[in-house]
Amino acid sequence: MSDDKDPHPGHQTPGTAPLTLYIQNLLQRLRALDLRRPMLWDMAVTGFWVVVAVLDYSTGGWRNVARNVEAPEPLVLLMSLCFSAPLLWRRRRPMAVLVLMAPVSMLNIWTGAVVQAALLQLIPAYTIALRLPFNTLARAGLLLCMPAAAGAILIPGTADRQLVSYIWGFVFVTLLAIVVRTRREYTEALVERAHRLERERDQTTQLAAAAERARIAREMHDIIGHNLSVITGLADGGAYAAAKSPERAGQALEAIGTTSRQALAELRRVLGVLRDPAPAADLAPQPSLADLDTLLTGVREAGLPVRLTVHGTPPPDAASPGRQLAVYRVVQESLTNTLKHAGPEATAEVTLTYTPTGLEVRATDSGGGTPAPEGESHGTGRGISGMRERASLYNGTLEAARLPAGGWHTRLRLPLEDAPP
Repeated sequence: MSDDKDPHPGHQTPGTAPLTLYIQNLLQRLRALDLRRPMLWDMAVTGFWVVVAVLDYSTGGWRNVARNVEAPEPLVLLMSLCFSAPLLWRRRRPMAVLVLMAPVSMLNIWTGAVVQAALLQLIPAYTIALRLPFNTLARAGLLLCMPAAAGAILIPGTADRQLVSYIWGFVFVTLLAIVVRTRREYTEALVERAHRLERERDQTTQLAAAAERARIAREMHDIIGHNLSVITGLADGGAYAAAKSPERAGQALEAIGTTSRQALAELRRVLGVLRDPAPAADLAPQPSLADLDTLLTGVREAGLPVRLTVHGTPPPDAASPGRQLAVYRVVQESLTNTLKHAGPEATAEVTLTYTPTGLEVRATDSGGGTPAPEGESHGTGRGISGMRERASLYNGTLEAARLPAGGWHTRLRLPLEDAPP
């Protein structure tokens, strides 16, 4: 038994479309034409109604509803044109068009001709309700209905035929215009909201990209600055020991190679996240407090005597990986500055203090060497800014200043995760 039902309900056969879709496409084309050539559209609309008004006059259709079929035909033609031709300015001057039509409407009622073109007054009334402030609707209603009200008073028996029809016509076009206007304003609000959300999304993306760039720049500065300082110290020491102790020079060269490889590995890890796609990015953990000994060993090999002192007992989960990385980088940057600026006779000390509410790190150096070159004060460049940024990420504070007796002092304070900021 055959089944005539469509196996795919709602499926549209190619080449066919719902009537509503066809109407929507037609309306979109008309709106596009209106936006491109508004004067051409106004002339087309006005010409259409002029032709309709003239046809109503020439065929005598106005006599079917006229109270006075003997009204002068030239006057009827003139009134038909006065109701239709001013529609050319209905969008630019709708209130002026309604004012121009008001005396013609009074003459139309007074002569009894009652031409059908008088209903064209509803078009500028619709435009007023659609485009102008709502406080102009009262004046538009008076201009539209006043001639009919005067005719009802001067000519008994015309109230039902004209005044009521004018009132109902004005109410209908006003409600229609309000509906269209509300929908248009709602659509514009949705479009504006979409644009605003798009702008906010772009701004959020830009801020995130800027923050990521700053983070990567901070990491690269710490990695490159520290390792190059260590390599420089090792190279200077190796060059000094080459003549007297070739064995020490070989150890310095080996340490330079080890430090260089570590620096390259860290750079690959930082830059690996920038690759797209990045399946081979190094996923090794970031440095933590457990790596401080390795850091200090490298600094000692570079020729800077440094001592680490720990006060207090670290509680479980004393610091998150991010906090530990911040502490590591601050110590690294402080020792790097010492290697750069404190001189060959300087010593350094790092003190790590655990308290019930936080963690404090102090890094000091004796500053026994020559001062930093002019215009390059100890710790006032990108390094000190990066340390402050790291501290602020975890509601911490960082102090960096020159000691009265010489040398440099850096102190980092970080609250624990469960401590209030």
